[in-house]
Amino acid sequence: MTKYHYIQTLRHGAVMEIRLSRPERLNAVIKPLYDELLDALHHAEIDPEVRALILSGEGRAFCVGADMKAHASGERSAFDKHQYLAGEQQVCKRLFTLEKPIVCVVQGHAIGAGAELAIACDFLLMSKQAQLALPEVSIGTFIGGGVSYLLPRLVGLAQARELIFNGERISAKRALKIGLANRRLSEQHFRQQALEFATNLAHKAPLSMALAKRHLNLLGTQGLDGALTSELEGMCFCATSNDWQEGVDAFAEKRPPRFKGN
Repeated sequence: MTKYHYIQTLRHGAVMEIRLSRPERLNAVIKPLYDELLDALHHAEIDPEVRALILSGEGRAFCVGADMKAHASGERSAFDKHQYLAGEQQVCKRLFTLEKPIVCVVQGHAIGAGAELAIACDFLLMSKQAQLALPEVSIGTFIGGGVSYLLPRLVGLAQARELIFNGERISAKRALKIGLANRRLSEQHFRQQALEFATNLAHKAPLSMALAKRHLNLLGTQGLDGALTSELEGMCFCATSNDWQEGVDAFAEKRPPRFKGN
């Protein structure tokens, strides 16, 4: 497995965990970290043994956003700044479009770019004491990672405006209430609970999962007729797969299915 400097990759059976690993900087993001994330996501996508992913952070926080110390150094050119900002856009797009389910696990804080990484994932699990914020407008910068597209889809336009315009930190309890988070996890066992959540996803049929993610990502862009047509195509495609027959056989034999992704 590839050796990285700013992230760790861990395998838990069919689940790959990608863990941000700059705990001394509360996992603040820098361009090389984005580069490593893109590489790890690519390897996860092409590995047929990986059925689901976890994105997490080492230490006290998931990710507190941009490394302001690096920003303040004043040593980067305009091109360097553009490449850094583009790095986040690329990573968030890969999180959103990768055809395997991705579970983000937030402990401590997910601030700015950290919140944007979390929002780009399919599922957001937060420890009970975790907080999330999008303070960009409050500090003279701007949101990224596709948040202007993704956040209203999750929480509605009114809540998205409040989170972005105010920039205040919200608790895991409120994130769950408004539909941003999927679960609140105990502080003591949040990693184990997250792994159980991701492992359950990893047991599903890979072809069906990829189609489900792809179609849900098109929410509101197809119309009813378009959705019905593409769903029919998806159903017909799955019905030709070995996994479809395995699902039928497993149901008839009253046993868990063993999907192989073909």
